[in-house]
Amino acid sequence: MLKVRAVVLGSVAAFALVAVATGPASAAKISASGSIGQAYVLGAKSGQSLSLLNARGRTVGKGKADRFGSFIFQNVAAGSGYRVRGASTTRSFKVLSTRSNPPAAFFRKIKLKQGLNYVKVRDGVEIAMTVRLPAGKKLSDGPFPTLIEYSGYQTAAPKDLLGALGTNDPLAPASSTAVGALIAPLLEFAVVSVQMRGSGCSGGAFDLFGLPTTFDGYDAVEAVAAQSWVKGRKVGMGGISFSGITQLFTAGTQPPHLAAISPMSATDDIYRATGYPGGIGNSGFALSWLKERMSDAVPAPQGGQPWAKALVAAGDKNCIANQRLRLQTRDAVKVRDENPFRTPSEFDQRSPSAWMSKIKVPTFLIGQFHDEQVGGHFAKSLGELAKNPNVWISLQNGVHADSLGPSTVTRWVEFLNLFVADRIPKISQAVLGLSDALYDLLTGAPAAKVQQSRFASMTDVAAARAIFKKDPRVRLLMDNGAGPEGLGSIGATWELSYNAWPIREAKPTAYYLGAGGSLSPTKPSVTGSASYTADPAARPQQTLYGEGAGDDWKAQPRYDWAPLVADKGVGFTTAALGEDLVLAGPSSLDLYLKSSAKDTDLQVTLSEVRPDGQETYVQNGWLRASHRKLDAKRSTATDPFPTHLKKDAASLPAGAFTLVRVPIFPVAHAFRAGSKIRVTVQAAGGDRPIWKFNTLDAGSTLNTIALGGAKASKLVLAVDASANAKGTPLPAPTALRGEPSRAYLPASNGG
Repeated sequence: MLKVRAVVLGSVAAFALVAVATGPASAAKISASGSIGQAYVLGAKSGQSLSLLNARGRTVGKGKADRFGSFIFQNVAAGSGYRVRGASTTRSFKVLSTRSNPPAAFFRKIKLKQGLNYVKVRDGVEIAMTVRLPAGKKLSDGPFPTLIEYSGYQTAAPKDLLGALGTNDPLAPASSTAVGALIAPLLEFAVVSVQMRGSGCSGGAFDLFGLPTTFDGYDAVEAVAAQSWVKGRKVGMGGISFSGITQLFTAGTQPPHLAAISPMSATDDIYRATGYPGGIGNSGFALSWLKERMSDAVPAPQGGQPWAKALVAAGDKNCIANQRLRLQTRDAVKVRDENPFRTPSEFDQRSPSAWMSKIKVPTFLIGQFHDEQVGGHFAKSLGELAKNPNVWISLQNGVHADSLGPSTVTRWVEFLNLFVADRIPKISQAVLGLSDALYDLLTGAPAAKVQQSRFASMTDVAAARAIFKKDPRVRLLMDNGAGPEGLGSIGATWELSYNAWPIREAKPTAYYLGAGGSLSPTKPSVTGSASYTADPAARPQQTLYGEGAGDDWKAQPRYDWAPLVADKGVGFTTAALGEDLVLAGPSSLDLYLKSSAKDTDLQVTLSEVRPDGQETYVQNGWLRASHRKLDAKRSTATDPFPTHLKKDAASLPAGAFTLVRVPIFPVAHAFRAGSKIRVTVQAAGGDRPIWKFNTLDAGSTLNTIALGGAKASKLVLAVDASANAKGTPLPAPTALRGEPSRAYLPASNGG
């Protein structure tokens, strides 16, 4: 009986959606409005031809209404006097620019209640926002220090996450939004969970990090800050992953009442970092993530997020009406596939790095060099924050969830309390006692104990804030996973402190590739070469696959980090180090390369060969050889910066060695005295947990690397010669989070 009732409700909701979207044919009335760089149409007849007219009456765009009677004209110049002509002609409207910020009075009219709200932003689109308060509180108990979590995941679903953990309640927010939906209320913050346009019950069309989406963040900040129950009429932002990335965009728009941001596990460039590392298509996590976003954008109840399906089925008129533009979703998978080069018009505005230099508010950023989802490229762009005097960065080895680890979470709580709440930081005993259970629930790994704030006994907020401001601007949290709670437990065992990123103390240090697989500070005087066959099928494409899939965050993932296969890669290894060597930043493998093919994909792997015969993964880099042209202004000795522009692509010359500089993602790692540094070159794949590559190579390309002489290939590392491991022991194999170990096996060339 219940199943029958659900089917009936779903059918009614589907009918209601069509009715709201199109209306009876005789009563259809076309309307049009302007957004940032867009004009959108509602209420047309399905299939109706539409023309966009400018102020002079000239046609500047054409299209056809979808089956919901909707259409979006893209790439429209800002200006007034636009109209749309269909069966009739609409009233005139304005297409907005990025400077079309609404006045304060626009936001003062918005009143948010506890629970689910629908808020019209500057272009008339409704955005779903759910107000969550600390347990047992109501709005009249305010004012509350307030955070915004802004995401395209199931963010604004109105139920309580804590009560829904372990259930399949469709009205509960996703666990990926736990920072806002669970943790921040436990820390006595009010949270407004903002649902990205084109997802859930928000209106509009999904367009991954498009300008309307970015400026929705601005409007959300100003709307929330205008509420009488918000302490100080200012808000902060929090969140991990998707809701970490959105903070960088939103802060870049400079909302006047944004107090601070605290992005965790974010990326910096959707092309370079995740979509096409080194110009090679990532067909693993990056592609599956885009497909999930497209699935979320399907109009409910036929598709979309569970909470939207449930509310549409329940007759929520706002959620039903807000599905009308869903068929105009911009297909992110198609955009990816049609842009194998970094097309500036597509990727610049959609990359956080383009907005980071505009961020002026205090910023507390946490990230992992071995993040299995977004990767470690993000650290390349942290220099964009250099002009902001109030930035604190915590970087560590580890996986996506480790931003919330005990080595960072107390400082994060301090930051939010001092710069958003304007109060002394103090973590309740209930939260401290609950932390072990939370880590186990969210990650499946034990963790070091969360520490109480160092300011908990103080009373002067200004004095506490002054002390915090003296903290190191960059903390490198070392050997995360090697603590006493067991192999792979969450928490660093020691740290290094610096005043800026890139780290000024880290200097380019060259190691030359030599005969017999040697790697030496001295350039070989005798020339030679080493060759391998680029065969991506020689090893498993991922280090977590099959039975190991889903283990990413556990203490001991079931890694299958396979060694190089004979003749399918080359390795180069130093002599045993006489003292510790601390690598802190990006690196470059400068290869003089000759190939039997016009193009080939290169994967470079840094590792530590330990005295016990084990080898520990350190970091990767990739490059499609035809993408080797560098941006001369942005490239350095340790950080080559390929343009990835179509006009710069060039085949490898036949029969000749060509310089190809392979960028290696940033990392902080302490090679211990007695260990060896190893670098390997092979086909793309086999070193990342959930990334895969659409590689050019198919097992028949012979690549040759020149050694010594005028064409001396070399590895250039960013080494802080003044640093060491502070006497901490070499971590056990498999201890370091995100860094698998295996038995060392020399490559065919000896290294």
